[in-house]
Amino acid sequence: MTTPPVDGIDRHNQGSVKTLAVRLEPDIHIQLTLIAQLRGSTITEEIRKALAAHIALVKENTDLVSQAESAMAEIEREAAARREAIASLFGNDQATAKPRTTRGR
Repeated sequence: MTTPPVDGIDRHNQGSVKTLAVRLEPDIHIQLTLIAQLRGSTITEEIRKALAAHIALVKENTDLVSQAESAMAEIEREAAARREAIASLFGNDQATAKPRTTRGR
């Protein structure tokens, strides 16, 4: 087992993650630091675990799922309107064709 970095920065995954600054009250930081030390983890890993648990709970919220479905429908309506506008502007049949989906994202 490796010793967690003192500053809580995971230098092994910097190319595949986004950096986010989080401001914590001193008492929360002290508690989080202690939890990470006791678990042989890092502050960053403890925050990641907490965020993953939070996201899992949010995904179960049916109200939020309904809002997401509504947002997706609105995105599709806006995209269709833009395709139609481009097609009418340029007389291009390709603009009205269904867009290809991309893989891996």
